[in-house]
Amino acid sequence: MFSPWRSELYWVIWLAFIGVFVGKLTQHYAVAFWLCCLAYLGRHLFHINRLLVWFREGGKIPEGSGIWEEIYFLIYRLRRRNKRRKKRLIVMLERFRTATAALPDATVVLGPRDEIDWFNEAAERTLGLRKSDIGQQIVNLLRYPKFADFLHQLDYGATVSIPSPAVANMQLDIRIVPYGENLRLLVAQDVSHLRFMERVRSDFVANVSHELRTPLTVLKGYMEALGDAGGAVPERYLKVFRRMEEQTTRMQNLINDLLLLTRLESYPQAQYEHVDVAALLGTICDEAKLLDEDHAGLELVVESDADLLGEESELHSAFSNLVLNALKYTPPSGKVVVSWREDPAGAYLDVEDSGPGIAPEHLPRLTERFYRAEVGDDFRNKGGTGLGLAIVKHVISRHDGELKIRSVLGEGSCFTCRFPEKRLVRPQLAQQVRLS
Repeated sequence: MFSPWRSELYWVIWLAFIGVFVGKLTQHYAVAFWLCCLAYLGRHLFHINRLLVWFREGGKIPEGSGIWEEIYFLIYRLRRRNKRRKKRLIVMLERFRTATAALPDATVVLGPRDEIDWFNEAAERTLGLRKSDIGQQIVNLLRYPKFADFLHQLDYGATVSIPSPAVANMQLDIRIVPYGENLRLLVAQDVSHLRFMERVRSDFVANVSHELRTPLTVLKGYMEALGDAGGAVPERYLKVFRRMEEQTTRMQNLINDLLLLTRLESYPQAQYEHVDVAALLGTICDEAKLLDEDHAGLELVVESDADLLGEESELHSAFSNLVLNALKYTPPSGKVVVSWREDPAGAYLDVEDSGPGIAPEHLPRLTERFYRAEVGDDFRNKGGTGLGLAIVKHVISRHDGELKIRSVLGEGSCFTCRFPEKRLVRPQLAQQVRLS
């Protein structure tokens, strides 16, 4: 670092020597001093101009002396380093584009204003994009209102399903992945086959369940008639007929639940009707108390005057499933508390029991069809179809809500249904009701 400044110092000494010599000859030292300063300044302006021309036109590195020799060399080395880095970035970009172009899913790079920066061949086939669309906003090309809402919500954990604008009978699931600065990656996956298989499964369950209802109704009728025959049927057969009637009833309940699940899956959005939640919960609790005299204590606490927009029959099914499950797995000495409350985030239905609790490894799978958690010996033969919580999850989801489960072994469980503000209806007069 000292060498270029030493060379520059030689220039200053030579100019100073020339200035002293000229001043001695002319006896005008001030003029000679200013001329030397102008010469030194002119030298720097000359090199600045050469540097500017080099930046503008490129070419061979300029030659210089003093500090300018070091400046030219450092800039030259920096430019070579940037060129090598640029080549590496170009290679990496080409590799990325080649790999992305080979993906079977449609991939689109979106800019800060949702404009299209790049897309692969799959996007041309499934989204109908063309090279001339680069720079256009994606919402102007995919004209689906729910896609536009999804894009503006910035919920990167969710997906939206839309039909393909270019391929008939193709269903696409679209996901947005953020990366870089204000850049996003749109990935559209063809889920037509998956949706077809789901529809086939749903239709199969619905058709089989429907076909089984008639023979089961006949069997149950005969079982009830034989059970009510009294002395006409030997006593040893009455117990058999009663067990057959119980199993027929259980199968009927299973079929009804399967049909309900099929209907819930077929229509993902619930209706918007005014549902009086306090009255609905009061009816459910009264019905639950009548089913079994030897049950745990049941308490209903209504702390909010908010009602819901939804389908009352579905909410009745979901809420009653939660209440009956809590009573089923709570000993007579225990207690079940049903509460309706709200906060700024929405309204909540809590069904809390003091039963045996659920092990943590079972909690993520509780809402799966036919999944049963291990319970104590006292609760093994409580019946049920194994579809209750699956129905609850679908109903809550259809009402834009969320189901959360908290449980501690030996201390009980709490099932919470949260409903967003848009699903709430607030009456003119606030009420607070407490029933026990």
